[in-house]
Amino acid sequence: MNGAREEAAAHAPRPGPPLWLLLELTYRCPLHCAFCYNPTDLGSIGEELSTDEWLRVLAQARSAGAVQLGLSGGEPLVRKDLEAIVAEAHRIGFYTNLITSGVGMSESRIAALKEAGLVHIQLSFQDSTRAMNDFLSSTRTFELKARVAALIRKYRYPMVLNVVLHRLNIDHVEQILGMAEQMGAEYVELANAQYYGWAWLNRAQLLPSRAQLRQAEEVTMRFRARVDERMRIFFVVPDYFETRPKPCMNGLGSVFLAIAPDGTALPCHAARMLPGLSFPNVRQSDIGSIWYDSPAFNRYRGEGWMKDPCRSCAERSMDFGGCRCQAYLLTGEAENADPVCQRSAHHHLVRQAVEQAERTASGSTGDTESPELIFRN
Repeated sequence: MNGAREEAAAHAPRPGPPLWLLLELTYRCPLHCAFCYNPTDLGSIGEELSTDEWLRVLAQARSAGAVQLGLSGGEPLVRKDLEAIVAEAHRIGFYTNLITSGVGMSESRIAALKEAGLVHIQLSFQDSTRAMNDFLSSTRTFELKARVAALIRKYRYPMVLNVVLHRLNIDHVEQILGMAEQMGAEYVELANAQYYGWAWLNRAQLLPSRAQLRQAEEVTMRFRARVDERMRIFFVVPDYFETRPKPCMNGLGSVFLAIAPDGTALPCHAARMLPGLSFPNVRQSDIGSIWYDSPAFNRYRGEGWMKDPCRSCAERSMDFGGCRCQAYLLTGEAENADPVCQRSAHHHLVRQAVEQAERTASGSTGDTESPELIFRN
């Protein structure tokens, strides 16, 4: 089996450039969200890259063809050199997007980021109420986020709000959209939680019921019709309620390149979990050789790695077999078809998770105690 895997990786098609670059500048974060996608073994992650190392990554990635840059974490505002990184990214031609909780933002910092050339800020909320927002993040940050939203408007950035949805807040979609409208949001992303990292540990408490999801979609459609073009609303359905998998990252190693705080290069932000892969590090390898020559990046390119039902599926060039991380977490083998797909031999695992969510939502689990949320620590 290992020989077949190596042969498939060796004959993987040569990809285009890594158009979309995500720099996870740090895993440090003042929030403790129970749905965080960062690794759960944060203590095992190596030392963060220095400013000079990040600037070298930017130059190499730009030379390799990257054009879209996301700056995330953790909380990227924890990095005191964020402005310097933004300035260099702007100078060499990146479109820059800061993904932030808002914690650490002040008027002086947003002014400096504007001066440095930052183009776009995406601000996250946990909920529309102070009580639930602060509970879900295990911090007191709701008023702070509202102040940051006002600063974003003041400095003429597009107002972009992001809220991760799950069982504990999905019933508040109407209030969340009302809050976004009041804040003058131009774009709102209601992204249902994807079950990796800390969200995977809390899946039993976070996965919504079908009725909750259906109601949230109906509310969103009515709100979208009312506001028309004044506010663009994106509603991302959780994978577990689909019957066909999403084309994860448009195929691993196709357009997306993430660099973790310790310099580990990944074809998606969760890929570190995949077994049998040794991901390269920018401290030892340049971006070009990582992207084109690394066995880890070539492993799931093309179709040579696939086995049935993916190998014989007419949709394999559209969904690329779905998510490798999801396949691994649910089935124990990353090469299996994404269990979200109804053609997968493991689709029953997804159905069972949804059925459990239904029982929990109705209070008919028979358990004397519900498991407690595990907050990121």
